Formats: sequence, C-alpha cells, structure tokens
Amino acid sequence: MQDIIIEKPYQFVPPHRGSWLPWTILKLGLVKRHLRKAEGVVSVRLHGIDHLKESKRRGHGILLAPNHCRYADPLVMSFVAEEAQTLFYAMASWHLFEQSRFQRWAISTMGAFSVYREGLDRQSLDLAVDILSGTERPLVVFPEGTVFRTNDRLQPLLDGVAFMARTAAKRRAKEGDGKVVIHPVAIKYVFHGDLEKAVDPTLDALEKRLTWLKLKETPLLQRIYRIMKAMLSLKEIEYLGSSQTGTFEERQQRLIDHLLSPLEVEWLGKACSENGLIPRIKSLRMKIVPELATGEITESERERRWIQLSQIYLAQQIASYPADYLVAPTTDTRILETIERLEEDLTDRANVHGPLEAIIEIDEAIEVPTDRAPRGEEDPVMKRLRERLQSMLDRLSSEANSIP
Repeated sequence: MQDIIIEKPYQFVPPHRGSWLPWTILKLGLVKRHLRKAEGVVSVRLHGIDHLKESKRRGHGILLAPNHCRYADPLVMSFVAEEAQTLFYAMASWHLFEQSRFQRWAISTMGAFSVYREGLDRQSLDLAVDILSGTERPLVVFPEGTVFRTNDRLQPLLDGVAFMARTAAKRRAKEGDGKVVIHPVAIKYVFHGDLEKAVDPTLDALEKRLTWLKLKETPLLQRIYRIMKAMLSLKEIEYLGSSQTGTFEERQQRLIDHLLSPLEVEWLGKACSENGLIPRIKSLRMKIVPELATGEITESERERRWIQLSQIYLAQQIASYPADYLVAPTTDTRILETIERLEEDLTDRANVHGPLEAIIEIDEAIEVPTDRAPRGEEDPVMKRLRERLQSMLDRLSSEANSIP
C-alpha cells in the first residue's frame, strides 16, 4: 500500500505567496527537466489557452478543473501557467507534503497548499474560497480527488469543488465584484515510441514475480489479461476462500463489496454499496483515520485499523481496472496505463515509460451560479463539468495509436 495515510495529527501547509521564486524555477526549465526524467513527458501541446486569458481579462475568480490520470498532471499544468502568464495556486493532498522536506518545499513554493482528505479541513476550504473570491491567481483543483491511470475514463467527481466555487460566487456577488467561473481542463497523454520494446521488460518482471515462465510469442494483450486475472484470483482466494465465477466486472464488484460493506456497517451503521466508490472510501477514512493520527488508541486497535485501511486501499485498486478498457480496438496509451497500474499494484512503483506527449485542452468557462444546488440531485455545475471533461477526453482519445 502506498504511503497515502499519515499517522500523525494534520497540520495545514500554506502556499508560498511570492512570485519571484516560482517564476525563476519555471524560466530555468526545472519543471520540464523533472517531467522528462521522472514522468517521461518530453513535450506538451496546448489548446484553448485564450479561454483562460479571457477570464483573466474579465477579472473573474477562476477555478481550473483538470482530470487526474497521472502524477505528472500538476506539473504539466505549469505549461498552462507559462503560456497564460499567470501563476496558479493548487489544492494538494496533505500526504504529498509529508514525503520529504524537499518535496514539501517544492510544491508549496509552486503555490500548492494542503487539504486533509480524511476530515473536514476548514483552513484549506477557507483559503480556496478566498482565492476564488479574488483575482490574484487561478486555483487548480483536481475534482476526481485521486489518480486513476485510465486517461480516457473520467472517475466520479467530488461535490466539494462546486461548494467552494458557489461559496466564492456568493461572496463576489455580495461585494459586487464580478463572477466565479470553472474551466474544464482535459489532459491527454500520448505515447510516442515502440510499445512492445518499452513494456516487455516490465511484463517479464511481473510474470517472474508470479513465478511464471515467459511464453514465447504470446500476444501482448493476452499477457496483460493473464496478469489481471491472476491478481484478481489471488485476492479472491485471500478474502473469499476461492477464485470466483462470473464476468470480470461482477467479480470485481463482489470483492469490493466484501471488503467495504462490513466496514461500512461497523463505522457508518449500514452498507453503502449504492454510493460511488470514492465517496464510500472517503466516508470510511474520515471515521477510521482521525484517532489513528492522534495516537489515542491501543496498539492492537491501531493494527486493526491499518488492516482495515489496507482493505479500503485494495478496493480502490480493484476498481482501477475497467473491465472493457482494453477491448479491441484499444490504444497503445491504454495498454501502457494498464501495465503501469499492474506494476504499481504489485511493487508500489511504476517505471518511467516514454516518450510521452501531454495534450492540454482548456474549455470555455462555466459560470458558477450563486443560488444553492437542488437537493437530492446532481449539482448542475458538476454535471456540466463532468460532461464537458468527458467530451473532451473522448475527442482527445483519437490522438493515441489504435491497437487491433
């Protein structure tokens, strides 16, 4: 399990408010060098930058809402900042600030501030509203909330994005100081290289980890499906006692519910299988983590909660493999994403596979209304954002090379 839960009390990390240092870092090309070395991203194409410039010209409070399929996403947004000639503030999960002193310094210097995903973070929320209420810089928020290596598929969006934007819109309207707008931002990565040559060593290592002999001339997709099925079967045996029958999707959902439903009954009072996966995970973590972080529990209870958190993490990983994502005709990008996800799940890290080109498309502004969203139905602002983002991703998916 990756280090996404920090076992200590949360402390808000504010952003660096100066501009000289982040502009110097960008002009020296340090972000571009890091992208090339650590993420394999060697080039970026921008579309729709004029939409952002127009919102800046009009003095709107601006929220940029990109999809989130790779860890490179926040870094490639620096290309947008350079082209638009404006620095950004960005909301980032607290665990990213706790990886090292250098990483904390680097991301806060570039304008990021922390948000505590395992509880109500009033400081982060208030700062986000303050940023959107002014015109100093646009605010970047990834509404999917976490990274999913499925570039062509948008995951459910978190409603907190609309809440922040509506709160800021009300404040600006009350002060007679303009509007708040959301710009959907689609980020698409395209692989420019020899796919089989790039991924063959990774697949060899994963098959070796599973104690398999490499089968000569086995098609690439068949090798991937074998590993996916093996991983699911291993987890079914671990938690259900045996490998299950049914479609891959049915087996995924059965195992997810087996992992989450008992925890929901314990911590929330009822199973919540009708809710989306990310809201289910967030609700559980908000109950389990706080006392774990403060140390106000016994060692045996601490161990029990870490086991529960590992089960929650596993449920999220299981859901990261859409059953039809590789159905022919697929693309080299989808294949690469799936292999990187398999490698990450088996080893907690993924090798860099490049060269990648990032295509960034900024859509027209969505004006945020000041009235309250209707109860019991999807927020119209989030619906428009979701539809716009998915439409752009559908269009950009044609940039990848098809694999029969």
